[in-house]
Amino acid sequence: MSALPAPIVPTTAAQRLGWMFSDGWTLAQGNLIGLVRNPAALIGAMLYPLIMVLMFGYVFGSAMTVAGGGDYREFLMPGMFAQTMAVGVGTTIIVVAQQSARGVTDRYRSMPVSQSGIVLGRALADMVGSAIELAVLVGCGLLIGWNWNNGPGKALAAIGLLFLLRFSLVWVGIYLGLRLTPEAAGASWMVLLPLTMTASTFASPSQMPAVLGFVAEWNPVSATVNACRELFGNPGWGGDSWAAQHAVLLAIGWPVLVTAIFLPLSARTYRRLDRK
Repeated sequence: MSALPAPIVPTTAAQRLGWMFSDGWTLAQGNLIGLVRNPAALIGAMLYPLIMVLMFGYVFGSAMTVAGGGDYREFLMPGMFAQTMAVGVGTTIIVVAQQSARGVTDRYRSMPVSQSGIVLGRALADMVGSAIELAVLVGCGLLIGWNWNNGPGKALAAIGLLFLLRFSLVWVGIYLGLRLTPEAAGASWMVLLPLTMTASTFASPSQMPAVLGFVAEWNPVSATVNACRELFGNPGWGGDSWAAQHAVLLAIGWPVLVTAIFLPLSARTYRRLDRK
């Protein structure tokens, strides 16, 4: 007499959510191990913002003025924090595109793991990497005279907004990485740099030509930069426009909107990879 097949035990939503986070963290650890074993990429990612701080803080910064007055290096650092969070998404695009082209993504999809956890693992690994980059940059800022002036509570709120920006852009990076070839992904810097430069990163929008100033005021990166300047108590965050007066609101609203658009797009694109 043949044995009866084992009954299928239904899973609850809570169990599926638990497996997603468990599998996601396991895959994130694997991605981080790969980063540790490639120290050149890690060092390069950390050197870029440090070089930018030195160039703009001490080379170009000697000729820069802050609208409303104040020390330029204190004005600069919140912009550098946000730029690092934004430009770092280029690494996400490249890594995801390379894994997809090399068949790594297909191998993950064939494993008995949560499919949502695979995408989540990539996002978690990027968030850990961004935390390391931000910690290095904050240390560099303290060495050149930058500081937070409104207490640790508001400083932590500013750090939270920076991570919120990065979290939203991670989903943009995953989506584009799944859609682009590795060669096209490598050219993503050509778009990311203008995005962060046409913002209040290095200069106030009031000091720009009218059209560029308008674009810079409503740039999502500018919202986070201005909100961080306000929360850190650094110079240059004020302004007469609605965007400048509601920087914290925009610094929350823009990332929420971007996440609401690109997180489902990333999940949908991932599920349809086998239909290409």
